[in-house]
Amino acid sequence: MSGSATAALVAAGGLAGAVQVAIMGRFGERIGSVEAVAFSALVTTVVAAAALLVARQSLGGYEAALRSPAWLWLGGVTGAFIVLSITIAVPRIGSAATIAIFIAGQLAMGAVIDRFGLFGLERIPLGWQRLLGLALLGVGAALTLRK
Repeated sequence: MSGSATAALVAAGGLAGAVQVAIMGRFGERIGSVEAVAFSALVTTVVAAAALLVARQSLGGYEAALRSPAWLWLGGVTGAFIVLSITIAVPRIGSAATIAIFIAGQLAMGAVIDRFGLFGLERIPLGWQRLLGLALLGVGAALTLRK
């Protein structure tokens, strides 16, 4: 996949993420936060299994995942936590504030991961420009809480 196609995919994912925030907030209000997350995970499982079958004509990817180090499975745990947190937050602070705080948290943790090369990734230093950008994002996220 080319760099521009990858960027377009990520941008579409960002748009979908904002829609997910709004929908999960409403869904959580309607049936309960934990119930909404559980149902969302079920739908995700069905869609992902179908995609795996279409793309690979097999469910062998599940077997490969089971042979992987268990710490890699934390991606699923963090995914469930992310969906739960947005489902709870949206009715209380709104979509914009939820997304702003979520993105600020993602970028802050991303900087820590880069700085220390966590999870086997390349180390990327934290210069003053990155730190300033993170600080400005934090301030912007805090400002979205004002009504």
